Amino acid sequence: MAEIALEKHYVNRIGWLRAAVLGANDGILSTTSIVIGVAAADTTRNAIVLAALAGMIAGALSMAAGEYVSVSSQSDTERADLQREQQELEETPENELRELAAIYQKRGLSAELSLEVARQLTMHNALEAHAKDELGINEITVAKPLQAAIASFASFIAGALLPFTIALVAPLESMVYFQYIFAIFFLMLLGAIAAKAGGAGIIPAVLRICLWGTAAMLITAITGHLFGVNTA
Repeated sequence: MAEIALEKHYVNRIGWLRAAVLGANDGILSTTSIVIGVAAADTTRNAIVLAALAGMIAGALSMAAGEYVSVSSQSDTERADLQREQQELEETPENELRELAAIYQKRGLSAELSLEVARQLTMHNALEAHAKDELGINEITVAKPLQAAIASFASFIAGALLPFTIALVAPLESMVYFQYIFAIFFLMLLGAIAAKAGGAGIIPAVLRICLWGTAAMLITAITGHLFGVNTA
């Protein structure tokens, strides 16, 4: 019998890919926006570099903490649901069996087959069957707080290093333009890589990230220009 080729899916990358893309995107965009805002108000390199460094460190720590807390809350909810489901399986097994069978019947199986499938899956691993088919919890979607926090921290730092480096070397009189041009380039590259890794369309991802990136940096530059004091 010929070996069946496994299909290629991208859904198993959702957890780390979402955190990594969000972190890198925020690292580039927020740090660049901070630098542009400061550069529009103060053309001294020390102030610009310090703003970039502070934004990079604070942003990375904030992203990691926020991601950990957010995903931990999801994990707590999943754990509570599983404990409640386990208790129901112990107290009312027949009701849970019929509930599982009803789920399969809604998916298109006959009443008899639905009940038989529910019985066999319950005998194999009742909690696993209810977790997947009733609660929607599986090994792909399960929350992983530490993984998400580390991915967010590392990707934010990687993204923020780009505008930070430009703040060190770009001409002061053209700092805003250099930051914008390189940020858009990096955001386009990031959008293309993320779309490719996730199996999605590249052009919509690139256009979306460029549009919102430009809007964020433009608003920051205007704010810095209007409320800042040019000390040059």
